Amino acid sequence: MTLNGKKLLLHICCAPCACYPTDILLADGYDITGYWFNPNIHGFREYSKRLMTLGYYVAKVRKMDIIESDYSSDEWFGGTSGYDGADRCRVCYSIRINSTARRAASEGFDSFTSTLLYSKYQRHDFIKEIAAEAGRKYGVRFEYRDFRKGWKEGIRKSRELGLYRQQYCGCVFSEIERFNVS
Repeated sequence: MTLNGKKLLLHICCAPCACYPTDILLADGYDITGYWFNPNIHGFREYSKRLMTLGYYVAKVRKMDIIESDYSSDEWFGGTSGYDGADRCRVCYSIRINSTARRAASEGFDSFTSTLLYSKYQRHDFIKEIAAEAGRKYGVRFEYRDFRKGWKEGIRKSRELGLYRQQYCGCVFSEIERFNVS
């Protein structure tokens, strides 16, 4: 059952980051469908491990539909080549957020948001700006929430559930930075 104006497409970067936002959005009456589009995740094994963890979370805890896009890093590598650091992150967010907004508009969702707004390690200001612009571009409302206040609660819940918790955003550059390799 969809509540009037409450059908929301939630871009999910990973299952641990979905724990707190889904709790909050469901409590606020949203009918959530998850959207798995993460061409930034480098290494198909890592991508698969994160997707399997999301599948476990959805099957055991959330019972929500998931729209899964095919894995293709071509768009991500093509879009981010030539950029460094924060500029590369901005392009990466734009690829994923615009895909979410486009999908939300084409499938009749009332609004969209992203679990990227949960992580204290992501550039919240970039995400908010890009998502607001994407919402205007595709004619679908961006549901802004600062989920970072639930950071500790989300970690607690993901550990309690035994979810795989990765130590980097997913791109090859963040993995290199994780190990401080030059």
